[in-house]
Amino acid sequence: MSKALTIGQVAATRGVSTHTLRYYEQAGLLRAIGRNDAGHRLYAPADLDWLQFVMRLKATGMPIAGMQAFAALRAQGDATVGARREMLVEHRDAVRARIAELQANLAAISDKIDYYEAVERGGVHET
Repeated sequence: MSKALTIGQVAATRGVSTHTLRYYEQAGLLRAIGRNDAGHRLYAPADLDWLQFVMRLKATGMPIAGMQAFAALRAQGDATVGARREMLVEHRDAVRARIAELQANLAAISDKIDYYEAVERGGVHET
């Protein structure tokens, strides 16, 4: 079994602040983290796996309220698997739509770069 990590170790390895980790726990995004005899948080491997997933939801634009709803369903156990799947399908579809929007914007930027390169080569005059 992997060794449990302190909040400082988790913050350093996951690229989040200790404040964020405490907030995630307080907001219900993380289940209650185990503590050592001195009362310091100790993150188990399962906590780190879940934290990584929460961070992915955040990175893909899921609002805190959505992450809280998902975490609350998760805490209720297997009876909520269908509801969690539905939430993730909706989120995935929103992420795909955002990616498509970004790809269209990127294509427009690339077209403008191509145009400017043609202007610089003298093949096209700017209008």
